[in-house]
Amino acid sequence: MKNNKLLQNPFYQSLKRNIMLTVILVSLTPTILVIILLLNQFQTSYQEKVEAHLKELVLKHKQNIDVFLKERLFNIRHFSKIFDIDQLSDEAFLNERLAILQSEYGPVFVDMGIVNDEGKQIAYAGPFKLGKADYHDADWFKKAITQPYFISDVFLGLRGLPHFILSVKRNYKGHVWIVRATIDFMAFNDLVENIRIGETGYAFILNRIGEYQTNPQADSLPSRKVLDELLLEGGMHPEKVQISRKKDLSGKDCIYVTSFLKNGDWLLIYQQNVADAYSIVRRAFQIALLVFILGSIGVVVMAFLLSRRTVTRIARANTEKEMMNQQVIESGKLASIGELAAGIAHEINNPVAIMVEEAGWIKDLLEEEEFKNSENMSEFQRALSQISNQGRRCKEITHKLLSFARKTDSRTQEVNINQLIQEIIGLTEQRARYSRIVFKSNLDSGLPSVRASNTEIQQILLNMINNAVDAMEKTGGTITISTQTSEDMVLTEITDTGPGIPMAYVGRIFDPFFTTKPVGKGTGLGLSICYGIVNKLGGNIQVKSVVGLGTTFLVRLPTFEKQIETVVKNINPA
Repeated sequence: MKNNKLLQNPFYQSLKRNIMLTVILVSLTPTILVIILLLNQFQTSYQEKVEAHLKELVLKHKQNIDVFLKERLFNIRHFSKIFDIDQLSDEAFLNERLAILQSEYGPVFVDMGIVNDEGKQIAYAGPFKLGKADYHDADWFKKAITQPYFISDVFLGLRGLPHFILSVKRNYKGHVWIVRATIDFMAFNDLVENIRIGETGYAFILNRIGEYQTNPQADSLPSRKVLDELLLEGGMHPEKVQISRKKDLSGKDCIYVTSFLKNGDWLLIYQQNVADAYSIVRRAFQIALLVFILGSIGVVVMAFLLSRRTVTRIARANTEKEMMNQQVIESGKLASIGELAAGIAHEINNPVAIMVEEAGWIKDLLEEEEFKNSENMSEFQRALSQISNQGRRCKEITHKLLSFARKTDSRTQEVNINQLIQEIIGLTEQRARYSRIVFKSNLDSGLPSVRASNTEIQQILLNMINNAVDAMEKTGGTITISTQTSEDMVLTEITDTGPGIPMAYVGRIFDPFFTTKPVGKGTGLGLSICYGIVNKLGGNIQVKSVVGLGTTFLVRLPTFEKQIETVVKNINPA
C-alpha cells in the first residue's frame, strides 16, 4: 500500500512511463526492422521463384500442346502418304482407318474426310452426316488448299459444335486433294486446362484476333483491353515467355504468363490471381504479424512489470535514503544531546559530591555533645542518611550517563556480559518502573568472558532491552534476562511478556529499516545493526515469538577461549 502511494507521485509515474517506453522502443525497433527486411527479402525472392516457375511451367505446357498438334498432324500426313486417294475415297476403308486411329490414340480423332479441289467432300468417316458436305466457302478450306498442311482455329462449322481441323494437301492424278481430320475439342480443352495451379490458376488459348480457342472460366475473364495488350506484348517477342500483371473484369490483380504456339497462330495464356499465386507470402506475413503481436504483448507486459519494479525499488531506495538522512540528523541530535548530557552529568556530579561531603560533615557535627540530646536528633540522622544515599545514587546515575556518552570504542577486549547487563538494567530501570515493567535476572556467576568491543556489546543489550520495554510500555510486564554457557558459547536470553511479533514479521525483523513501531519512533536499524555485530563476532541471534504471550531473543557469542582456538586453527590448519 505504501509503495502504491509512492508510485502515485507524478515524478515516479513519469519515470515509470519513460522506462517503459524506452524498453519497448529498444526491444521492438530492431525486431520491426529485422521483420521488415526479412519479409521484404522473402517476398522478393519468392516472387522471383514463382515467376520463374510459372514461366517454366507455361513453356513446358506450350511444348506439350505443340507436340500434341504436331503428332496428330503427323498421324494424318503419314496416313495420307501410305494410302492413295482412291483407297481413301472408299468410305468403308476410311472408316477402318479412323477406327484404327481412335483405338490407338483414343477419341482424339472425331472424324475424317476426303475433300476435292472444289471443296466437296467425296468420302466421310465419322458420327455426323457430312458425306456430301461442301466446304468451298469455308475459311479453313481456303487456307488449307494453299498450304501443304494446316491446323485451323476452333470454329462451329456445319455440325454446330466447337472443333478444329488438321489437313494435309495431296496432288493425285493432276488434282489437289485435302485429307482432313477433326480433333475432339473437349480432349484438347482438357489438355490446355491441365495446367491448373492453386485455386485460381488456369490456362486458355487465343488466336491472333483474340478469339478463344478453349473454354475460359467465366467467373474470372480478363477484359478485352487486357487480351489485346497480351497479344500486343506477346507479338513483340513471340519467341519468349512473357509475364505481366493486370486486372481482370472483377478488378482483381492477376498474373498473366503468355507464350505463342502453333507457329505463332495461337497465344497460350496462363492466368492466376496475385493473392493466390503469392499465398505463401501472405501466410508468412500473417504468421510474422501474429508472432510480432504476441511478442509485442510480451514486451509491453515485461516493460510494464520491469518499469514498475524498477521505479518501486528507486522509490524505496529514495525513501530509505530519506530515512537514513533523517537518521543522520537524529544521530547528530543524539550526539549533541549525549555531549550535553555528559556535560550536565559532569556539572551535576561536582555539587552532588560537595552535597554528600557536606552531609557527612553535618553528621559528624551532630555527634558532638551539644546536639546529642536534641529532640529532633533521630529526624536529623534520617534526613542526613537520605541525603547521603540519594547523593550516592545521583553519582551512580551520572557515572553511567558519562560512561554511555563517551565516544564508541571499537577496540576489542575481554567483556563481562553479566556486568554489562547489570549496568544496563540500572540505567533503564527507572523508565521501566514508570511503565510497570519488572526486571528479573538469572545470571550465571561462572560465565566466561567474550572478546569484543565493550561498546558494541552494550549496544546489542541496550537495543534489545529497550525494544522489550517499548513493547510493554502500555501494558506492563516482566523482562527476564538470563545467561549461561553451552558448548563454548555464551548464551544471553532476553524474554518479555509483551504482545509478541506476528509470524509474518518474524522473518523480516533483522532487515534494515523494517520496524513495527509508529512513524517517527523507530528507524528499523537497531536489530539490523545488532545482527551485523553478532555475525561479525562469530555468533548468531535467534528469535521466538508467540502473539499475546511474548518474545524471546537468544544471542550466542563464542567464548574468549573458543575465539583463541579458532584463530590458532586458522594459522595452523594441519
